[in-house]
Amino acid sequence: MARTAEVTRKTGETDITVRLDLDGTGDCNIETGVPFFDHMLNAFGRHGLFDLTVRATGDTEVDDHHTVEDTGIVLGQAFAQALGDKAGIRRFSDVAVPMDETLVMAAVDISGRGQAYCELPVPTQRVGTFDTELAVEFFYAFARDARCSLHVREIVGGNSHHIIEAAFKAVGRCMRYACELDPRVQGIPSTKGSL
Repeated sequence: MARTAEVTRKTGETDITVRLDLDGTGDCNIETGVPFFDHMLNAFGRHGLFDLTVRATGDTEVDDHHTVEDTGIVLGQAFAQALGDKAGIRRFSDVAVPMDETLVMAAVDISGRGQAYCELPVPTQRVGTFDTELAVEFFYAFARDARCSLHVREIVGGNSHHIIEAAFKAVGRCMRYACELDPRVQGIPSTKGSL
């Protein structure tokens, strides 16, 4: 059974299409019009080993907020769709990713309940032209629409680029492990019988 999804969302602010294969090789093709964000999504997909295509246009003449947040929404919806009933998945995962002076931890529960807690104190307001507070907005939108409980926490960090990149890599790797099929898991990994 292919665990893939294609989701499109068009609003007055953005037009976004995401194609996702949970069991890919990390083949990514990202174009959002926000170069640093493209770099982060590429890191997410490659380290998660997801085949990921993202095409997004948005009102970046206003700022990048809608493009980044709405991409999180659509990517989250793609994960929820590709996971189906979640039978046989590992469900939980936690990883820590070091990047030079930075260490970021991510933990996820593919719980069916979308929420996030992010503690990413980034020392600068921008990396290039990217508004650093948008990283957290992305994770909140992603977790809500993927219907997972996501925690992202900076343990130590000094460089804004490294902090955000380590976070995207950590979440990508964390999602990979939680979404993987485990031959020992029979049915849906929940005492309730559903997620």
